[in-house]
Amino acid sequence: MTKTLELHTKNIESFVTEDEIARLQPEVDRHQQNLESGRGKGAEFLGWLHLPSQTTSDALREIEHSAAWIRENCETLVSIGIGGSYLGAKAAIDFGSHTFSNQLPPSARGGPEILFAGQNISSDTLHDLLEILEDKKVCLNVISKSGTTTEPAIAFRLLKQFMEKKYGPDETRKRIFVTTDPKKGVLKQLADEEGYRRFVIPGDVGGRYSVLTPVGLLPIAVGGLDIKEMVAGAVDCEKHTSRHSALDQNSAYRYAAIRNLLLRKGKTLELMAAFHPALQTVVEWWRQLAGESEGKDGKGIFPATAEYTADLHSLGQWVQEGNRIIFETFLRVASSNHLIEIPKFPEDRDGLNYLAGKNLDEVNEKAWQGTAQAHLEGGVPNMTLTVKDRSAHTLGYLFYFFQRAVAMSGYLIGVNPFDQPGVEFYKNNMFRLLNKPGYRKEK
Repeated sequence: MTKTLELHTKNIESFVTEDEIARLQPEVDRHQQNLESGRGKGAEFLGWLHLPSQTTSDALREIEHSAAWIRENCETLVSIGIGGSYLGAKAAIDFGSHTFSNQLPPSARGGPEILFAGQNISSDTLHDLLEILEDKKVCLNVISKSGTTTEPAIAFRLLKQFMEKKYGPDETRKRIFVTTDPKKGVLKQLADEEGYRRFVIPGDVGGRYSVLTPVGLLPIAVGGLDIKEMVAGAVDCEKHTSRHSALDQNSAYRYAAIRNLLLRKGKTLELMAAFHPALQTVVEWWRQLAGESEGKDGKGIFPATAEYTADLHSLGQWVQEGNRIIFETFLRVASSNHLIEIPKFPEDRDGLNYLAGKNLDEVNEKAWQGTAQAHLEGGVPNMTLTVKDRSAHTLGYLFYFFQRAVAMSGYLIGVNPFDQPGVEFYKNNMFRLLNKPGYRKEK
């Protein structure tokens, strides 16, 4: 039986030896104990650690009930959030859905189209969104712990105004779903005052670790994915990574250890390259998880992303022969949902008859193998993570795998993987420039 996820590390052997990996074992064991006992840095934000196994059937049914109402009553769900408040949901929907889901007719799609807002400050984007919502049955899911994060707060203000004009206040209340802090914040207060349906972001779970909370699960369920199966996949990974810290058994920690050793050898940039378009937003979600978790105190691996084979025609030259500060992790799917065979043409004008009879997965696999070998020969160590399919179970496993791996990697680097103090700097400067009350104006 194919494993849910496999880590291939042969192409790092000339850069990192098994002895070097083994010598990290005591450090990994210590950090594992700190994670499990809650004694490490940032322990107040470890609510994600055993969240999958603590998620009850009743909690999932409650999410599914609201998702079913949205699916029955809306043609479009607008999910409003930024960073971890939208990337996980978008990653899951892109991973598990039809590639052109929003272009399908509603009858074929089986549910509402899902659009995202609040991740930028763009007049054109909001104008165009409001324009296409004019003739649609719309629901909103606004996601924010505080309700005051600038980008989603602006989007929600405009969309709330649009909804109340379109439906009136009573119907609007039925069509707005809020995911926010359980105890405090202006969004919680607004939800209580207006009677919006409210879901909770656990106070001990940071945004980039929140995809397996209602932050991700509600829009994912609206998108038609089986959230019970997704959580079950995460539970499987949680059990395995909690039970084993040995680097020859725990692939999440082995991945973290190799990243750390490559960093110590001057490989300061990791390019996570997706070998399937359905994985592209997954690697964008990983980019935030890794970047916000590790990039502090003058430390950390710079996380970059690419979609291969497309970006082999743009970044490929740099990767092959550019500055040797890079290592790669390839993320691929062992089996697509559909197999398309390349036909044979009698005239063979394009010279592709040598591929006739092969399916596109076979060709893509050889592209991955050829790329991995070429980049290795060019001085770029690379690893490969292969997930077995595009099922909800596999995706839940993958989400949790990266959460465990990045937490361990942050500890190995020597930082708190669960805070993000640097994010506040741009906000403070922006607030001063906009004359926000309470922020001192500077020249």
